[in-house]
Amino acid sequence: MSETENNSTSGEDDQKEYVENGKNKMTVKCQFCGSKILEKLTAKYIAQKKELPLMQQDINRKEGEIQKEMLNGYYYVENMYIFENIGFTHQVEAYKYLTCADCDAGPVGYYDLDTKHSYVALSRVVHC
Repeated sequence: MSETENNSTSGEDDQKEYVENGKNKMTVKCQFCGSKILEKLTAKYIAQKKELPLMQQDINRKEGEIQKEMLNGYYYVENMYIFENIGFTHQVEAYKYLTCADCDAGPVGYYDLDTKHSYVALSRVVHC
């Protein structure tokens, strides 16, 4: 199975396990400190592919290089006040990255400055 096919399957599996009626069916929390990011049924699932920087960068990478990965499946949050707990980085191009407000782990997703909407990657959080 190719890497692209494997990523697609993973996104579909996540959707079945964590999404009900198009929304997050469980509470969404930080995978490092357990801080609550979203209450259940507050964000809409979208099958979107978007590249995000790795949460842990390789210390042997070239200076100034940002390692990234393509992620599938995001929770769409229309209004930033829906979040229970979230942090925002400084602007990078037309985005701000989302981090855990308690432990600064991230990015767990991104905030689009043009649309004012947020997107949380299912693979970067835990569901309870």
